[in-house]
Amino acid sequence: MRRLLTSLSLGFAVALIPASLLAFSLNAKKAPESAEDLMMIQEALQAALPKAKAATIGIDLGDGSGSGVIVSKDGLVMTAAHVSGGVGKDVEVVMPDGSKLKAETLGLMAETDAALIQITEENPDGGDFPFVEVNKTDEAKLGDWIFSLGHSGGFDKERGVVVRLARLVRMANTTIQTDGTLIGGDSGGPLFDMDGRLIGIHSRVGQRLPVNMHVPVRVFLDSWDKMLKSEFVGEGPFAKQEKKGSGFLGVATKGVEGGLEITKVGKKTPAEEAGLKEGDLLHTFNGEKLETRDGMKALLAEMAAGDKLALEITRDGKDETIELKLGKR
Repeated sequence: MRRLLTSLSLGFAVALIPASLLAFSLNAKKAPESAEDLMMIQEALQAALPKAKAATIGIDLGDGSGSGVIVSKDGLVMTAAHVSGGVGKDVEVVMPDGSKLKAETLGLMAETDAALIQITEENPDGGDFPFVEVNKTDEAKLGDWIFSLGHSGGFDKERGVVVRLARLVRMANTTIQTDGTLIGGDSGGPLFDMDGRLIGIHSRVGQRLPVNMHVPVRVFLDSWDKMLKSEFVGEGPFAKQEKKGSGFLGVATKGVEGGLEITKVGKKTPAEEAGLKEGDLLHTFNGEKLETRDGMKALLAEMAAGDKLALEITRDGKDETIELKLGKR
């Protein structure tokens, strides 16, 4: 059967018809009944794996790692909220060949563990990023054969991505459960139907290993536009939003004509890392004119750790703009 595809505003291809006849045949029986049935499962997995593996990436968080999957040619990644850890954070993604690319976390759904990340560098191989098809039809059912990928225990180029064949054993509104074992490092990785279409993202492992939970694709689609706009949706438990007033810049200033003059830059602070120097004259703070120290303190009190800040300054008679992210107070 010829698969019909359409390009939607979500930015990736979405299937419009039911799964292929092969996948239907695989799932028609409660258990394989012959060697031919097992061979059919094997052949389906072998056919789907190359494209799925090429798009499954590691996510380097600095103090930990997770997994994700690329779902668009321009490098949009679906992962778990507890992996991305917040909005507007700088992270690195690890491609299957071990190369690392800069990326930024977009929005997330803190109550359901869904998140998006955007790769901000070009594909070193040139051209489009490898990406997988997302199954928007939500047609998966209990007992279906599926397979999952992930960088179990962290990215390992020599070993490669870990593949597990499994079945769907429980389905709820915001989670699905499989009998395919997940361990640390798999979080955020992809769950596929036997056509190689993405149906979920790995969320968490229970205290007992068989408790392997995943976020269905439909949960992502429910708040897709909000996540693309880098919105923090919900209040946990999978991600905690930084509170206003927690942002830290790391400079001392004094009021002078035309703005605030920097009198000291703290060591290993966001200000120092961004290149601010003693003697710089600060004019604006995210577009707001700076006139007093108290005025800047009031603006900082409305910002959280990780928020982006643009400062218009004058240095040695030349105007420039310094962009940075606030640290945590």
